[in-house]
Amino acid sequence: MRDINSLNKVILIGHLGRQPDIRYVPQTERAVANFTMATNERYFNPKTNESDIRAEWHRIVAWGKLAEFCEKFLTQGKQVLVEGKLRTRNWQDREGNKRFTTEVHAQNIVLLGKKEGTEEKTYEAPSSPDNFPEEEHTGPASEEDDEVPF
Repeated sequence: MRDINSLNKVILIGHLGRQPDIRYVPQTERAVANFTMATNERYFNPKTNESDIRAEWHRIVAWGKLAEFCEKFLTQGKQVLVEGKLRTRNWQDREGNKRFTTEVHAQNIVLLGKKEGTEEKTYEAPSSPDNFPEEEHTGPASEEDDEVPF
């Protein structure tokens, strides 16, 4: 039963850190896209009397038609709005250690920022419970050590 006093919703606006990695689940041939996204936050450092920018990296996962949309329209550095839900998954690494990661499972992606000759594109995944199957895993996500590329 769903608790009516709970909400798992994430809304992010930021820039893609890399091209989406698109794969297909072998049993179902269902597309899954993985990519990283950076959100920037300006903060004031009282010790130096200067403002600085702090980047926060997010792992994004998209399934099905939304993954295909990502493959077609998302490029590194592109500004997007992502709406989705937080999901935490675990796996065992090669040394046998249990590892965890938290990802945003995208339900809606909107391309922001205008590119000459194009109009805004958006895709909203159908709201069905099979959007985020618990049994399908994308494997351990790679660590993102890169700086914000924009």
